[in-house]
Amino acid sequence: MNDLFEKAPIPKAYFHLALPVVLGMVASMIYNLADTFFVAQTGNADLVAGIALGSPLFSFMLAIGDIFGLGGSAVISRALGKHHYEQSARISSFCFYIAIALSLVITALLLVFEQPILGLLGATAATRPYISDFYRILVLGSTFIIVSLVPGNIIRTEGLAQLSMIATISGTVLTIILDPLFLFGFHWGASGVAFANVLGYAVNTGLLVLFMRRTKTLSLAPKLAHVSRPDFKAVVAVGIPASLTNLTQSFGMMILNSYLAAYGAQAVAAMGIVQKIYMVVMMVMVGFAFGAQPLIGYTYGAKNWDRLRATLRFDLKIEGGYASICAIILMLFAPQLIKLFMNQAAIISMGTHMLRAMLLTTPLVGFILVFTTVFQSIGAAMSALTMALSRQAVLLGLAIVILAQLFGLTGIIWAQPVADVLTCLIGWALYHQAFKAIRTVA
Repeated sequence: MNDLFEKAPIPKAYFHLALPVVLGMVASMIYNLADTFFVAQTGNADLVAGIALGSPLFSFMLAIGDIFGLGGSAVISRALGKHHYEQSARISSFCFYIAIALSLVITALLLVFEQPILGLLGATAATRPYISDFYRILVLGSTFIIVSLVPGNIIRTEGLAQLSMIATISGTVLTIILDPLFLFGFHWGASGVAFANVLGYAVNTGLLVLFMRRTKTLSLAPKLAHVSRPDFKAVVAVGIPASLTNLTQSFGMMILNSYLAAYGAQAVAAMGIVQKIYMVVMMVMVGFAFGAQPLIGYTYGAKNWDRLRATLRFDLKIEGGYASICAIILMLFAPQLIKLFMNQAAIISMGTHMLRAMLLTTPLVGFILVFTTVFQSIGAAMSALTMALSRQAVLLGLAIVILAQLFGLTGIIWAQPVADVLTCLIGWALYHQAFKAIRTVA
């Protein structure tokens, strides 16, 4: 492990850690596209819109898991860089069991407050039956979704990204198989889509627990599931901002869908399809960013500043280059891509406009991801919190409200690119402030 993090050439170490995460993200991306394709084949715009409206719920569950998944992995990476192995074992065990307890509390709360939450998600008379079915099943299986984020992230701190990838792909393949079976074979509708997701995450989590037994410095032993106050604070200082990144994504999607609902189910359905296609770029970018996080955290913990600078330069080049190439290709074929999912003129027209607008600032989103993972890796809690609240909450919310008043539907569509530009500028300033001693990074 030490050779990989301390001595291997940076491109080799970077891709060894990041590519398995990227491949896992690609598998999830394929599922997201397949899921949208299967649902769209019903020709029921209300069903498509209902599941799209339920997407923030899924993001919320991932956000809860991120508190102790990303928070724990960031602190463990720094501990391993300092060769504090007992500390890493205690943190890994604590994060796993606290995530289970928290998931059970979240499940109960979501079931009790189902109706008001559906209203917040933007359910209408037409979409409520579908989003209700989707919501209930997903909530009942939320423990598998939330807990999977913990072992899935922390085993990468030992360089075992391949095992994390195997678990992710296994769960995803199962979900892809079950999705059309439940949707068309059993005719379970939105409930079937949610159930397929839950079963996939159950397999994912089960495999990750088995793989944890292969680690050398990590543990799931209940007797080690306690940490010092400083370690707990360090975990949540990174985990909460990381969680807020997903929570604010849910919030942003809720605002966006709420404003789009005024233009009909077709507008919401078009954005739902666009969001899935957009994931083609985003999930790979996220894979590279978070795949590199253990290397950044370890190198920072070891105080190897030259290697840290070189790692970050390489990370920025990969993110920006990949995002630019993919954005250009998808912008060129936007109408054809939308048509693959739903061949309705209004949805193709709106979807093309939406997709091209979102893709325009994709390279900037790549830089935002690098800034965010750097702040998480080095424990810069306030900077990470600022990034978490900016793009999908404060700036996007303000952009939607202001631009909707000025330009209507067009303003709503262009709100996200505006928020991306502003967030990137904020991130760039915070990034250089955090690294005054190593300003040559960029």
